[in-house]
This record gives sequence, structure tokens and C-alpha cells, in this order.
Amino acid sequence: MKAMILAAGRGERLRPLTDRTPKPLLPVGGKPLIVWHLEKLAAAGWREVVINHAHLGQQIEAALGDGRRFGLSIRYSPEPPGALETAGGMAAALPLLGEQPFLAVNGDIWCDWDFARARRLSLIAGGAYLIMVDNPPHHPHGDFRLDGDRLRLANAEAGTGGGPSSPTLTYAGIGVFSPAFFAAVPPGVALKLRPLLDAAIPRGMIGGERHDGRWIDIGTAERLTELDRELRQNT
Repeated sequence: MKAMILAAGRGERLRPLTDRTPKPLLPVGGKPLIVWHLEKLAAAGWREVVINHAHLGQQIEAALGDGRRFGLSIRYSPEPPGALETAGGMAAALPLLGEQPFLAVNGDIWCDWDFARARRLSLIAGGAYLIMVDNPPHHPHGDFRLDGDRLRLANAEAGTGGGPSSPTLTYAGIGVFSPAFFAAVPPGVALKLRPLLDAAIPRGMIGGERHDGRWIDIGTAERLTELDRELRQNT
């Protein structure tokens, strides 16, 4: 199984920090944010990683190189200015990811979910499996619910264990995807992930689980500072 780190975002809410430095290279806890992902992937047994990029992407390639110093082989999927959004970026990287399911991780999060678990997840053919977390303060209403190990939309009818009686959750930015999940995405077209999920969830194609460990979406300078302080205290 290969892994992909989504690193093409502009980081508008982190400006001016991201005017000269791509968001994945912002330092946190003494190292670039993306290096935490790479080291964790290597420790969990990964060897092949694909990274997409757009804004200041050459800085990412220069900083990480071929991945050898992390015990990894890194390949890059450059995107045009403005990037291709989440689904468009994964679809564009499929030639590098191959025909097997792959792990995808947003480059602007920090999470203690065990990456090694990705290899043990069971996907429906052509589907995906997403890691969910409790709704953070900046996204209090959530988007999804869990019905057992099946993902439902937040307004779905009640099922065996989900529906309106279960709490809403937020996508953690970590998931395992079948390449076939992106079969309908035209090459080079910018597309968010949500429309694909909205179409696949009612068909029972998306599995999921709740992670109750540490997770933070580094979308603002304040949250970046918070994580930096926490990591420095714990290392």
C-alpha cells in the first residue's frame, strides 16, 4: 500500500506565514509539519509516498528530496496554480499511486491515529474508509454520522447504530481510498472530495470509524502556535 500526503493547499488563513513558505513546511515542534507525517509513515512500515503540491511546491521538493533520509521513496504530483482540490488532486496522482487502495493524509493536520491500521481496513470495492473525529470548536455541527462501520450523512435516517440518534462527526483528513473511487473525475479538473462522498455514502460505499485520540486541524496561526507549544512540551 502506498500513501499520499495532500500538500497543495494555499493556506490562505495562515497568511502571511504562507506567503513565502508552503503550509506543509511551516515549523511545528521543531520540524516542518509534513516531516511529522513522513516520520510516522516510515515508522508504521510505509516505503512509498506520493506528495502533491502547487503553491511554492518546488520548496517542498527541495526540502524533502527523494525521501531517502526518512527511509522512504517520495514521488511528487505537481498541480497547476490554484491546485486541484482534494478529489482532483488524488485523481491526478493515480498514475503514481497504482491500482491498489492507498492511504491519503491531509498535510495540514496532526493526528495520533495509527497509520499501520490502514492496512487492516476492509474496503467495499470502489469505495473508501474514512477516519472521523469529534467536531472541533471551529466546525461544531459536523457533516457525518456513523451507522456501525458505515458512514452516513448527518441528516441520514436512523439505521442500526447511526442516523440522527448518533452524534455528528468531522472527517479527520485521513482515509483509505480505492483508485476506482475517482474513476468519474475528469483528468486535471479541480474537484472537492465532498461531492463524491455525498454520492457514494447513500449507496453504502464508505466505511468509517471514530478516532478519540489527539487531532488538530492546523488552519490558523493560533492553532499552529497551540500545536507547536504542545509538541515542544511533550518532546
